Amino acid sequence: MDILETDAYDRRQRRNTSCTLLFSLLPFFLSAALYFYMMTPDMPSSIMHAGVKSVPTLLLAAIVLSWNGGQSVLGVVGGLVFSAIGDCCLVWPELFVHGMGAFAVAHLLYSLTFLSGRYSPESSSSLNWFLYLILFVMGGSFYTYMYPFLQKAPESELIVPGVGVYVLLITIMGSLAARTRHAATLLGSLSFIVSDISLALRVFKAMPAGEHGHMFVMVTYYLAQLLIAVGDIRAVRNWDDLAKWKRS
Repeated sequence: MDILETDAYDRRQRRNTSCTLLFSLLPFFLSAALYFYMMTPDMPSSIMHAGVKSVPTLLLAAIVLSWNGGQSVLGVVGGLVFSAIGDCCLVWPELFVHGMGAFAVAHLLYSLTFLSGRYSPESSSSLNWFLYLILFVMGGSFYTYMYPFLQKAPESELIVPGVGVYVLLITIMGSLAARTRHAATLLGSLSFIVSDISLALRVFKAMPAGEHGHMFVMVTYYLAQLLIAVGDIRAVRNWDDLAKWKRS
């Protein structure tokens, strides 16, 4: 009977936590909806554009910080802040390299977070190694395909190696996300990769700019950041619960 009561209590606690988390995410959903409402194909580059675009990501950083405290500052919170800086830079095409650098730092911080103790699985499975192989083959194939287009881009002497390093970092980030065995974290990293592939194809004119191309990039991008943030919150809570159980 005690075991049944404990199990029912744990289920209620998880349900209450999920409801509280969903409620705390409402500002993110509202700010993202505002961005999509204001977004138009010919939206000019401006401070307001940059602010509205980066606010959802900054709100996610604040939410993760409020749930996890300072232990995520040099992890997912830091990654979200650098992503917001990248969001602002990409509003102006001439700051593309700076934006790419900011996102590269974000992927590095995410990768370091996924290597932390609260994410580390007990062992690696053959499925993990299969996912690593797929991601690195995809990353190498994508860069090979994009190489001729990168050579035609302005500042190609920076763009060509820069994109290569960026592809490597995001591939490592995706591989480490697969290693965590957290569904939200893995799906978030894959959504980030899809978003960046779509953006690169548009920016470097490797495919015609579709009518809803930018919308697809931003939907997959915000979804990626949301899932990575939620995955980090859940990872910290699971780790804290495990630590309390071991001490009891």
